[in-house]
Amino acid sequence: MLIRQLHYLTALARERHFARAAASCNVTQPTLSAGIKQIEETLGVLVVERGHRFIGFTAEGERVLAWAQRVLADYEGLTQDLGGLREGLVGRLQIGVIPVALPLVHWLTEAFAEAHPRTTIQVLSQTSAEIQRGLDAFELDAGVTYLDNEPLARVRTFPLYEEHYVLVTPAGGAFDDRDKVTWEEAAGIPLGLLTNDMQNRRILDMHFREAGQVVRPVFETNSPFALLQHLTTMRWSTVLPHTYLAVIGELSGMRTLKLVEPDASHQVGLVVAEREPLQPLARALRAVAAQPSVRQRLELDILN
Repeated sequence: MLIRQLHYLTALARERHFARAAASCNVTQPTLSAGIKQIEETLGVLVVERGHRFIGFTAEGERVLAWAQRVLADYEGLTQDLGGLREGLVGRLQIGVIPVALPLVHWLTEAFAEAHPRTTIQVLSQTSAEIQRGLDAFELDAGVTYLDNEPLARVRTFPLYEEHYVLVTPAGGAFDDRDKVTWEEAAGIPLGLLTNDMQNRRILDMHFREAGQVVRPVFETNSPFALLQHLTTMRWSTVLPHTYLAVIGELSGMRTLKLVEPDASHQVGLVVAEREPLQPLARALRAVAAQPSVRQRLELDILN
């Protein structure tokens, strides 16, 4: 089997459509089909369930696909490693980042780009479940996600910073003379929050329950940007990770109060697939994350 034929197989898994998979590989559909047929003849198993359109993979095909993804990842790692010895690291670093970590991830990518100028970087806003799938399928080099809440499996972790929580609420309200507010008090005002498919929302719900409250937001969104835009109406409040203060600062007409009772925090960190050796891009990103200057920026105490 050739590396090219394994690319055909993984493209079919990604696109779930013969014509689109062929187009993504820049070949004709008969060429792609012939390549997959050769894999089947070489291994002596049926890989793809055939019909007028793509149906799926056989049980044997799922095993072949998993090995194909691993072989291609190792091959890509080998070429990156050899290229790095000659002229520096090359390739595209792909990072999946939970939305609430996006405000600080540029400290990582900036340092990485400076250390490895011949690489390119792709940052994808993803849920923790999507990051898990991307690492398992070798589609991501790394992720940035929570380490101590719903932790991912089959990964190596590297702590980056502790996330704390603040209430952002219109000025002129009951909390104007305060710099702190309890979770119980926050539950009693009109809130906009992220949807509960986002891990940040599940974390907030957990802390509201610890305060004896079940919060019922007046609006929900899966977009942090939309959440911030709704704040400008001055109708609602929200609970945000403290990291967003680095982006929004102090919004006009709004007050930012630290949430207490409980004084909650959660660890956010870098995750890479648990394998040896580490892929060169993942290994390089780990090294960048360990730099003292990067650590200092990520651990900046924005609340004080």
